[in-house]
Amino acid sequence: MPFTDLTLDELIDYRPAVDEPADFDSFWQATLAESRAAGGDLTVTDVQTPLTLFRVSDVTFPGFAGDPIRAWLIRPAAASGPLPVVVEFIGYGGGRGLPSEKLRWAASGYAHLVMDTRGQGSNWGTGGETPDPHVTQPSVPGVMTNGILDPATYYYRRLFTDGVRLVDAVSQLDGLDPTRIAVTGGSQGGGISVAVAALSPAVAAVMPDVPYLAHFRRSVAMTPAAPYTEVARYLAVHRGVDEQVFRTLSYMDGVNFAARITAPALYSVGLMDEIVLPSSVYASYNALGSTDKEIAVYAYNGHEGGESFHWERQVAWLGSRLG
Repeated sequence: MPFTDLTLDELIDYRPAVDEPADFDSFWQATLAESRAAGGDLTVTDVQTPLTLFRVSDVTFPGFAGDPIRAWLIRPAAASGPLPVVVEFIGYGGGRGLPSEKLRWAASGYAHLVMDTRGQGSNWGTGGETPDPHVTQPSVPGVMTNGILDPATYYYRRLFTDGVRLVDAVSQLDGLDPTRIAVTGGSQGGGISVAVAALSPAVAAVMPDVPYLAHFRRSVAMTPAAPYTEVARYLAVHRGVDEQVFRTLSYMDGVNFAARITAPALYSVGLMDEIVLPSSVYASYNALGSTDKEIAVYAYNGHEGGESFHWERQVAWLGSRLG
């Protein structure tokens, strides 16, 4: 598998000009205000599992437009006092799966919230349980072009809002410390974590792994593998809507979100990644508003990045930030 992009020396200084709408901030402020005003119920139900050393709860919280979104809350059973929180978002096509697949953060002393991904959860893993009730115009299979002709109808407007609303919910969950919230995820989950860290002042640290959803013009034009190819396929059929599509994507671009992040940040990148180009990761990383930031480079890895090796680095890094 070859290196897929610019050299590391070029990436370190890579700061491309990325489209940013003049109303980017007001668009997201209005989106979040509308969803918060929509209300909705937060429910927490403890579930019986074979995991005797962990307390597992099934959480339903109001997301975009008040839609009910599912999440797992996994905690060490013997924990006392408010716990620091890791909120995790899932990669493209996956759902929250089973609690037994997500034990490492709770085993390290954190409360771990794993958000289900609306309308996904059937491409890999052990499934998801959250529908996306919002109907949009025809799109390429997958979610990348779902509602893509208008930022108001675009799929990721809903998903990013779900992520922010889960962070909002932390303050209402017993035994969790709302002053010590980290967000993380790989690929799509990394892209969501970047957006949520930009949009929620409650986020105290952000750890995006090989984050997807950034530097869209280059990513759509240059990435050889799905899911970015869904956008190229859509444009090959719907000729003449290029600028309309890229205008929508500019409201969702991880580079624009990163510039608004001030929390400590730990990124990762694989230099042989054919799904998320390293240049898109560095475009986001180099745009960060954070003064406390690091990026782990896995030169001979693809989209898997550092896997468990990197998770151990995350644990040490996060412990020094949140305690």
